[in-house]
Amino acid sequence: MTSLLESYGWTPERQADFAPHAGRGLLPGRIVVQQRSHARVMTAEGEIAASLAGRLTHEAGERGFPVTGDWVACARRPGEGATIQAVLPRSSLFVRRAAGQSQTVQSVAANVDLAFLVTSLNADLNPRRLERYLAMALESGVRPVVVLTKADLATGAGSAAGTVSSALGGVETLVISAKDGLGMEALAGLLSPGLTAVLLGSSGAGKSTIVNALAGEQRMATAAIRDSDAHGRHTTTHREIVLLPSGALLLDTPGMRELGLWDAQAGLSAAFADLEAQVEVLAASCRFRDCRHESEPGCAVRIALEDGRLDRERWQSREKLNAELARGPDRQRRASPGKTRRSPPRITGPVVDE
Repeated sequence: MTSLLESYGWTPERQADFAPHAGRGLLPGRIVVQQRSHARVMTAEGEIAASLAGRLTHEAGERGFPVTGDWVACARRPGEGATIQAVLPRSSLFVRRAAGQSQTVQSVAANVDLAFLVTSLNADLNPRRLERYLAMALESGVRPVVVLTKADLATGAGSAAGTVSSALGGVETLVISAKDGLGMEALAGLLSPGLTAVLLGSSGAGKSTIVNALAGEQRMATAAIRDSDAHGRHTTTHREIVLLPSGALLLDTPGMRELGLWDAQAGLSAAFADLEAQVEVLAASCRFRDCRHESEPGCAVRIALEDGRLDRERWQSREKLNAELARGPDRQRRASPGKTRRSPPRITGPVVDE
């Protein structure tokens, strides 16, 4: 019989990671809700309220603060609640540049296996924004799947999956309508017991509606998109893991209107792998061996951009994102305790249009 911790993703590998803390009488648990400095942690004894230990707050560093999805070691407080003493090694970590003018990193979610990049099939549909989410997922070593929602409100939804997938270099893409059930079986088929999927996207994209549909009950608040600008209102104000009837885990996040990339060069290269492969072939025909593909005469890449063999929009988007990363401050990875990294997965998934 599956234990409570196992239902939230506890494995023998996690048990081995926790071994150094077991002798101190600490409890293992997973953060299922995060709100500012407070969290709800699922332990073998059930869900408990927890706060950060002072030492961990002082020593955490940029990426060491526990976030939703983290496995942690907790000390019971007298009465009720606990303090989080340590963060166990992570299999993946989603980070972004903090919103606004701040040049700091913000962790979004940890220990995720699958990323649903959610956007609505309305006027807010923007492949260029999706490229940011795609690079973020690939940098974390997590399989990305684009989910195009609200197909019941859109015209031409049947061809949207192929169009968007092509614009993103072939990433796996689903078209769904949680209201009508369109594509929901295919979406649910990507989830399995113990797997953790994160929902990423702008406000009003339909992330919380997906959670409610897969959970079979109203777990998250939802709101309609504004007719004036096709944008949504923030209805999810915290990050929360929901255990689905299927045994899979779904991590809902607040909408991110602004997504600044941070330390994501590998993910960016993986997101534009198709374009970079074309450029590599073309560059062999450039007049100059050290051609930068800017204004040099005889540049085969610039010629291909002019005659349409290279996608100019994707080229410009990649250049913009590369420049954004280059302008940032020193982004040497300050790895959190025991943090591991995966290699960015290749984009080879099929296009699914249901």
